[in-house]
Amino acid sequence: MVTIVSPAPCLRCKVVVNCTNPNTISLLAALENVMTLSSIRPVMNLSTPTIISMHFTLYGILGVEEKEQLLYTYIWLVKEWENEFFSWDPVQCGTTEISLPRERFWSPDVVINEFMDENRAPIVPYVYIKHTGKVLDAKPVRVVSSCNLDIYTFPFDVQNCTFTFRSYIHHVSDIRMILGKKVEDILKSSRSVLSTEGEWELMDIKSRKYKLSEIDQGESNPYDELCFYIVLRRRATLYVVNLLIPSCLLITVDLFSFLLPPQNVDRSSFKMTLILGYSVFLLIVNDLLPVTGNTIPLINVFFAICLALMVASLLETILITNLLVGSSNFHPVPGWVRVLVLRFMGTLVWLPQKSREDMIILNPVAGETDVKVCPLVMLERQVQRGEPGEKGAEAADPALAELRKLGNDLQSIRLQVAQHVDGNQISQDWMQVGYIIDRLLFGVYGIFITFSFIVILSIWSNSYSR
Repeated sequence: MVTIVSPAPCLRCKVVVNCTNPNTISLLAALENVMTLSSIRPVMNLSTPTIISMHFTLYGILGVEEKEQLLYTYIWLVKEWENEFFSWDPVQCGTTEISLPRERFWSPDVVINEFMDENRAPIVPYVYIKHTGKVLDAKPVRVVSSCNLDIYTFPFDVQNCTFTFRSYIHHVSDIRMILGKKVEDILKSSRSVLSTEGEWELMDIKSRKYKLSEIDQGESNPYDELCFYIVLRRRATLYVVNLLIPSCLLITVDLFSFLLPPQNVDRSSFKMTLILGYSVFLLIVNDLLPVTGNTIPLINVFFAICLALMVASLLETILITNLLVGSSNFHPVPGWVRVLVLRFMGTLVWLPQKSREDMIILNPVAGETDVKVCPLVMLERQVQRGEPGEKGAEAADPALAELRKLGNDLQSIRLQVAQHVDGNQISQDWMQVGYIIDRLLFGVYGIFITFSFIVILSIWSNSYSR
């Protein structure tokens, strides 16, 4: 015979069931009437809120989808609440707890706000009920949650994702949620059982409890929420080995290619081969790079600058080769180029402009000279100055006519030598411009590589110091 004894009306009274025998069958028969009340919240007075104590254990970090901003995790969710419709004497019924089908008892409609897909975890059909009226509901959940991913510092990024637990329709006057276990214990237990971390490492779990008003329906009664923050750090070793080190090696090889002679054709061919290899490298590693529309990762900017520097070095090599080979046919260096490049940039890269040496060419027709001249030459000069008494000698002596012709030839040779010297000076100026630009780009290359190494090491160390 099963009897249900109800106490006097009160706010938090429980229904006590009596068992005829201390065995499972008798307890199940005593709870039969209680299991028909699974459709209502298990309180004697509807003004009494149901307290939901909950915690979880993170069993696995299945992955992160940067493009869709999703986090895939596997958790073991534990909820516990009090059912005022039953309690029993463990001595009279022979046990302190029993597992019964889940659908036979009321269960809170607690959901995760960030949930973006259905739960595909195995279904647990039972719940534990205790003699005090406590109901323990533990089940696995495969959580596909939205997460605002910040991948600017990829692959040294740290993500902070949120699990917000709340009732779907019940207000805070109906359901209140509390933390069933300390966050430190949740983190410790999660780290001890975490087995599918992959490229992600669990750093911390934090919690926060706050109330959120329902603005859409204009209600003043808020929903009770319990928020967990999952802090994850990406393991960057794989990306450092597969992305950063090969890229740094290629750009370092391109840096040392500046040591090759600029006028050598092999230098430009070598740089074109490097650009082709780097392009193939970027195509291969494209699948490893995150894709998102929120922000551009810093590593993508690094790769773009590396490629731009390689292309700039190739264009600079073509320019310098043109200057070194065809500078003799160029016009004189413009004044602004002389000031900007030869003086300012040349001093900056320790290639100052060479001082011009005055080229002195003796003019055979010059009157003032300490050089002893033969009499025939003196006679020729007298004839050229039109001194009297010498024209007859010119006509009489054919050697004077030959000397006059020889003097004209020497004058032409002097003019050609002067033009050649001026052409060499123009060519040397343009060659100096090319050398300065080459040295300047070499310095820019070295500064960029040094700065990149410092930034990468600082971001990497900063991600581990958080």
